[in-house]
Amino acid sequence: MNSFDILQEAENALFPIFSGIDAQVKQNLQRVLNAFRDHRVGVHHFSSVSGYGHDDLGRETLDRVFADIMGAESAAVRVQFVSGTHAIASALFGVLRPGDEMLAVAGAPYDTLEEVIGLRGQNQGSLKEFGISYRELPLTEEGTVDWQHLSNSVGNSTRLVLIQRSCGYSWRASLSIADIEKIVHLVKKQNPNTICFVDNCYGEFIEDKEPPAVGADLIAGSLIKNPGGTIVTAGGYVAGKADLVEAAACRLTAPGIGSSGGATFDQNRLLFQGLFLAPQMVGEAMKGNHLTAYVFDKLGYPVNPLPTAPRRDVIQAIKLGSKEKILAFCRSVQKYSPVGSYLDPIPAEMPGYESELVMAGGTFIDGSTSEFSADGPLREPYIVFCQGGTHWTHVALALEAAIAAVGKA
Repeated sequence: MNSFDILQEAENALFPIFSGIDAQVKQNLQRVLNAFRDHRVGVHHFSSVSGYGHDDLGRETLDRVFADIMGAESAAVRVQFVSGTHAIASALFGVLRPGDEMLAVAGAPYDTLEEVIGLRGQNQGSLKEFGISYRELPLTEEGTVDWQHLSNSVGNSTRLVLIQRSCGYSWRASLSIADIEKIVHLVKKQNPNTICFVDNCYGEFIEDKEPPAVGADLIAGSLIKNPGGTIVTAGGYVAGKADLVEAAACRLTAPGIGSSGGATFDQNRLLFQGLFLAPQMVGEAMKGNHLTAYVFDKLGYPVNPLPTAPRRDVIQAIKLGSKEKILAFCRSVQKYSPVGSYLDPIPAEMPGYESELVMAGGTFIDGSTSEFSADGPLREPYIVFCQGGTHWTHVALALEAAIAAVGKA
């Protein structure tokens, strides 16, 4: 069976799933439109101010719209956040104090958080250097949250639990909203004062609600992932309880300034429009994930999630098993990218990552993972991670080349 036949079979088999995704997109878009309507969003909100960013009506309205969509009391959506990691770090440094403990409840965190926590590196001002201790609950052998262990692991000094929604570079199931709700319930039962913080990257608009709606105290993420709708040029967000959002904003700016500062540099229209587009873009990415999983499962490769499994983020992992196959896969993705198709992905060290990485994806926004891209650390067991996609048909075209380049397992 050639690549065209495999893809045609996949499209036919996945049609009912695609229809279900379209229904989910409609529901999430309704949520966005309701918030826009409730806050009377108009063209006057697209203007911005310069300098300190005081009294930016568009930014202030966007914060309220975003909070409503997330089911949160408050939000700070800012282009000054360099990345999702920066937004997460601001949240952690905002609410944690010397002597506090942070407990990661879903296994090891994403690579870029290791130096923030203090697991790697030194003399950079990590949480560890500020006297904040860290503990981690390993996953079960099946790669799931160890619910039994979690039920008696929160102590009096556990100020915050870190809930990483997405799998990151781990071979585990990403967390559903129901999983997050269960974690919050178990944590609060042991210590009601412990903050439940969710790294929400890659998870926005996957389901019909977000973590604050099921009890999470604070979340953070990137705008060049899901909520930017593939058109926002930079930034990130924090959302949740008002005092915690303000504490995080004070780490982004300064105590006494907090969320009242930060010029949006004429980006307000893009921020609103990206949020409007986000449910549709996430839906297309999920379709591309299902397609990728189906095709490489047929070729004999382990895939996570499985082809017809519900999506919990916009990441699809394929265990290719060798450095050569990861490179071949990424070259195919790059070749079928709209920008830089002539480039050859070369493995290199990246700031914040332990291993060499290879990254592919000629995206209109540099580093955007809401646009179709693929990357992976060059270490055993050689897993490539695909994410994003503005339309699933683009993913299908890239997969034709990837099937030919990688071949059967």
